[in-house]
Order: sequence, then C-alpha cells, then structure tokens
Amino acid sequence: MDPMFMALSYFRRRKYDECANLCTKMLEKNPYDQAVWSLKTRALTEQVYIDEVEAEEVGIAEVIMDDNAVAQVARPGTSMKPSSSGRSTGTSPAVRPTSQSGRPVSGFVRPGTQSGRPGTMEQALRTPRSAQTARPVTSASGRFVRLGTASMLSNKDGPFINMSRLNLNKYAGRDNLSKALFEYIFHHENDVRNALELAALATEKSQYKDWWWKVQLGKCYYRLGMYRDAERQFKSALKQESIVDTMLYLGKVYQRLDQPLSAIDIYNQGLEKYPGEASLLTGVARVYDAMDNQEEMAKWYRHVLDHDRTNVEALASIAADYFYNDHPEVALSLYRRLLQMGVYNVQIFNNLGLCCYYAQQYDMTFKCFERALLVAEDLEAADVWYNVSHVAIGIGELNMAYQCLRLAVSIDNSHAEAYNNLGVLELRQDDIDKAKVFFTSSQELAPGSYEAHYNQATLSQSLGDLQTTYISTMRATEAFPEHVDSKDLLKVLKDHFTSL
Repeated sequence: MDPMFMALSYFRRRKYDECANLCTKMLEKNPYDQAVWSLKTRALTEQVYIDEVEAEEVGIAEVIMDDNAVAQVARPGTSMKPSSSGRSTGTSPAVRPTSQSGRPVSGFVRPGTQSGRPGTMEQALRTPRSAQTARPVTSASGRFVRLGTASMLSNKDGPFINMSRLNLNKYAGRDNLSKALFEYIFHHENDVRNALELAALATEKSQYKDWWWKVQLGKCYYRLGMYRDAERQFKSALKQESIVDTMLYLGKVYQRLDQPLSAIDIYNQGLEKYPGEASLLTGVARVYDAMDNQEEMAKWYRHVLDHDRTNVEALASIAADYFYNDHPEVALSLYRRLLQMGVYNVQIFNNLGLCCYYAQQYDMTFKCFERALLVAEDLEAADVWYNVSHVAIGIGELNMAYQCLRLAVSIDNSHAEAYNNLGVLELRQDDIDKAKVFFTSSQELAPGSYEAHYNQATLSQSLGDLQTTYISTMRATEAFPEHVDSKDLLKVLKDHFTSL
C-alpha cells in the first residue's frame, strides 16, 4: 500500500503518532517532499492542539500587573470583577458558596471558573498552595509549558523544524505550506514571536485580503497580552468574513479587558446572523455568570437547551441554579437526566445526594453518597465527606458528623469549611481551645469566607477578648457586608467602646 495513503489514513483516524512516524520514514528517503512535510507538521500540531476559543484561567500576575484597566471601580453591572467589598453584588454567600475572590461557585467547571485566587500578591504568598487555584505567576506559563518542549520528542536527533534557520519570508508566500507551518510554530513549538512574524508576512503577501491570517495575528497578539491590537485584527477579519470562531475570539478579548457588555454585544451580533448557534448562546450565559447575574445566566442557558437538549454545561448550570433557589426536586430531575446521558463522576452523585436530602428523599441520600465515594479520587472524597457531615447534623448524629469532618480534613488538610464546622462542634462540647484552633485554621485557609471570622468573633466576645472580637467582626463584615449578625455585633462593640 502507498505509504502516503497510509499516513493520510492514520491522520483521519487521529492516530497522530503513527502518522508522524510514517512521515519521518518517507522524509528520510525524500526530504523535499512538501506533501509529506506538511502532513507531518499537521500531525505533530494535532498532538498538542489547544482550542484557543475557550477562556483560560487568569493568574494573579495578570490581576496585579493589568495595564488595560481604565478605572479601579467600575460602574455596577459593567464589570466581571468583584466589588470593592471583596465579592460580587448579586448572590448572597449565605445562600450560595463563593470562591475566595467573591464569585459564586459555578455549576459547571470550565476554563475561567476556577477563580478562587487571592486578590493581592501578599495574600497569594500567604495562602497554601493546595488552597488556591492559581499560582502567583502568569497563567500562560503553566498552560503552555509542555508545548514548548514537545518538539524535542518528534525527532531523536533534535526538533523536526529548526526555527533559527527557517526562512519565514520564503514560506509566507506559499499557501500550501504557510498555514500548516504557522499552526506548528504556534501550537507545537509555542514560539509566538516567530508565529507572529510569519502571520504578518503572510498577511502582507495576501495584500491584507485573507481573513484567516488576520485571525492568527489576533491570536498571537492575545497570547502576548496586546489585547487592543488583537481586537483590531479580529474586527478587521469579521468585516471580511463573518465566522463564529472569530466572534468568540473577540468576545474572549473583551472579557480579558473586563468589558462584558461589549462581549455580549458581539455575541448578539453573531446570533443575528447565526440564530440558535449554541456556542454564542453559551458565551452570553457564561458572561452573565461571571457578572453574577444568575437570573440572566439561567435564561440564556435555557435558550441553549432550546437548540441543544443534550448540552451538559447548560443542564448542570440550570440544575445548580434551581438547587440554590430552593427547588431541589427540579434540580434532582436535571441531574438524573445528566446521569442518563452518561455523565458518571463523583460530582454528579454528590449533587444527587444533596438534592435527595433537601427533597426529603432520605432513602436515596446515603446511597448516592456511597456511590460518590466509590468513584471519588484523591481530594474529591473530602467534599463528599463534608456533605455527608451536613446530612448527619440534619438528622442529629453529631458524633457521625464529627467523624465525617475529621475524614474530610485528613484527606484534604486545606478544607476551610470542614475546619470551621469542626470548630462549631467543638464549641458545642465546650472545648474552647480546640474550637479556637479550628476557627483560626479556617480563617487562614479561606480569608474571603465570613463564617469562620464571625464564629471567631462570637467566641472571643464570650471570652471577653474585645480586640479580637472587633478584628474578626470587621473581617466578616468585609467578606459579607449584608450579614445582619455581623452588623449587630459590630454595633454592640462600637457602643461599648464609645461608653468607655
């Protein structure tokens, strides 16, 4: 059989290793075969390809060294950043759990939702590594660390393409080679500088009439943090050719610039031309979710389900919204639907157990948690044991709840909520010293959570330590300004200090 036909067959069947190896053997016989060379670059690219449309996590370095911020305090409803109080203004943390940055926990984990990062560099350095989701470095450094070294594995004698000896000007004018070469440089080699140079030369060779090259220029500018230049390239590409991916790229730029309303406008413009496009509908829903507008988020996810009944993200997000709005029966039916669709993981059984408990279907509650523990891996079991402790507290089994929380802490020693609840149980047993230790641990692990601060304040007040009470109450008020008990306690303290 013809080796080229076999290589193409491997590529179509996504057997990229076999395809690249066969291409290498053919290139040893004829190093100037452009078809084989192009096919090998595509095979190597597909091995490490990352969809650039998806938003990635924003590291603490991007937050601290943001050159694109126009105003420190944005108008309400125009920013995806938490307010100056340390959290968003829409959802109460007493109803729905929030991350350390103050954003409500999403119903579906995707890039950009793990925003439990600290708000300052000092807080990042103080927070244990296991308790934060973003290192105090740029997010791009970790995401593409493998891609820069993968090229050395393609050939035992060195890289497949020697970038230092590559004449980019010669390849820029060859349409049959330039695009495959760009994707190889951009994705496989992670050499954004050379990729940008090639894209600029190819755009010039095409007399600025090829929208594809403009999109690639925008991707390079975005990777380099030049968001305004990326915006211009994507807008220019949309004028020549209206493509859904380009709209998603442009929306991603606006989200990084913290201009969610502009991103929504771009998505709506795309929906006018491509009505019912699930990716655009999902993009609008994600922006509203990031803005903590849960009502609009749920509405747009329902639009997604109108056109795609099997969209896992929409089903999971709507189920979480129903659960936190006191409709566990509806959430239970949606999670059961996900289970029927083949979603089989610890999260789905954990959520089913919680829904069964709050829907008063106690016979199924522990069965769901048992199944969740069977499929749980590593730190996932800690959250399951923590939820089982809540069920135990609800049925009055405080000893069982204590053991469950101990198991959660033994699995994940950075579980702040478990430490807080252990402190409450110890306080019920009048063990003040242990309760104080647990509350302090919870405060250190989750400084943005108000419960541990408030519990520490009430404990210190009962012990007569007014200074600690005042400090903890102020921290609880900063984390949750609408908390009535914290306000009342703060008022009592101020009256006491005034009388002195």
